[in-house]
Amino acid sequence: MPGTVGVLVPVKAFDAAKGRLAEALGPDARARLARRMAAIVVAAAHPLPVAVACDDDRVAEWARSVGAEVVRVDGPGLNRAVETGVAALGGAGFDRVVVAHADLPRARRLDHCAATGGITLVPDRHLDGTPVLVVPPDAGFRFAYGPGSYAAHVAEAERLGRTGVAWRSLHDPDLAWDVDDPADLAGADLEGADLEGARLAGTAQSAD
Repeated sequence: MPGTVGVLVPVKAFDAAKGRLAEALGPDARARLARRMAAIVVAAAHPLPVAVACDDDRVAEWARSVGAEVVRVDGPGLNRAVETGVAALGGAGFDRVVVAHADLPRARRLDHCAATGGITLVPDRHLDGTPVLVVPPDAGFRFAYGPGSYAAHVAEAERLGRTGVAWRSLHDPDLAWDVDDPADLAGADLEGADLEGARLAGTAQSAD
């Protein structure tokens, strides 16, 4: 497809991430897991340029160390991070942005999500969340992350579809496997993964 595609990975402070795994993992182990999974997602973005949206200095330092640009967010919250990041990449000239959650341990590629124009929604395996979403920055898409986000995002895509914006759902079993609860770790397939991620060939030009 013509145009430029960038990847946005919103990353929460590692030591504050994955609190729902507390019954299975201690604080240090949860922080290491969050960093490992974020590295896998950043590596999966190759060869697309990638930016990390965050409000944490240590996450920003880590992002730069793996070749990603940084979009600083004023305060916590996934919707805030995504809105800020998508706007920043749109301002940098990207025609479409692949928003990929940082907890996808089975992610190996993301470029196929942007193989068509318009909006692409990738649901989780429960058809509840939206771990990957592709959107044109100027489409006016209203993000609604949280419980039931996939249904909310389908409704939003349908709203924009009535204005002429094409959209599709893409079911990908690897990108559908996010890690929220201890039971999710069993199918995470973390063995043998490139845990620190490869440095990227290109980086997104974004606002710091």
